Amino acid sequence: MVNMLPFKPQVLILFNPFAGQAYNLKRSLEGAAEVWRSRGWEVELRPTKAAGDATIQAREAAMKGYDVVVAAGGDGTVNEVMNGLVGTNTALAVLPIGTVNIWARELGLSMEPKRAATSLLDAHLEKIDVGKAGNRYFLLMAGIGFDAAVTAIINPQEKKQLGVLAYVKQAIQLAWNFPGITSHIRVDGKRIRGRILMLVIGNSQLYGGVVKLTAHAIINDGLLDVCVIKGRSMLIAPLRLLSIFTRRYNLDPKVEYYRAKRIQIKGKKVMAVQVDGDYLGVTPMNFQVIPGGLWVLVPPSADQALWKIK
Repeated sequence: MVNMLPFKPQVLILFNPFAGQAYNLKRSLEGAAEVWRSRGWEVELRPTKAAGDATIQAREAAMKGYDVVVAAGGDGTVNEVMNGLVGTNTALAVLPIGTVNIWARELGLSMEPKRAATSLLDAHLEKIDVGKAGNRYFLLMAGIGFDAAVTAIINPQEKKQLGVLAYVKQAIQLAWNFPGITSHIRVDGKRIRGRILMLVIGNSQLYGGVVKLTAHAIINDGLLDVCVIKGRSMLIAPLRLLSIFTRRYNLDPKVEYYRAKRIQIKGKKVMAVQVDGDYLGVTPMNFQVIPGGLWVLVPPSADQALWKIK
């Protein structure tokens, strides 16, 4: 049975006026809203005011009975909105106007808001899993180690101006002196040994909008996929990435791949943690899957490899 929206759904668009080029895109969002209104949807646009505001507004919208809350912004805005919707009957949708827009890419949406809105007219509702890092939910992935350390030092202004290149610049600068860290890691009770450069816990497949670090992830299977990259120095990372690009995890002793419900990370030295591209904090931290924790609006263009056929 396909879950469809009501005939005249009540929709709230939350947009980040500071994401990417969002300050120039209010007209595009109005155009997207008109696409939906022409189909009879009841649509309201509302800006977010500060960090965390999207979570509060999304939760309030769910309590008021909105059918859909749309995150119009980058992946950080999407993460804030979904944190307000987990465990409710209100669905998450996206209009991509941010830096990377990974979830929109997983759904096969156009990067132009009006075209994306048109695709969502034929969307249906699906329940998907979400991850949880400490007390924070994530839709896409959590990164521990090198990538999170890059996220922690990224300059917001450079991110706005350079987009993905800002991450590349910081990654190159940090890689020269970044060491692998010995940590105590358990994946569903199984102990992982060795020096850890980076660990990605994926709910979905795309990483950074390009690479599939957790290429076997299924977003509604009740599991998180875990890609562990080991080593003493990030200078050997290109060899590890080659194994990942070719998905030959089993042939590289420094790359390990797991599927699990719970991951525990602790140790004498802390490692940075990011979720959905935003810095969260440092280890020790526990991670787990929340099966079926979120309703999402899924267009026909979505990557079918991401879904478990029911």
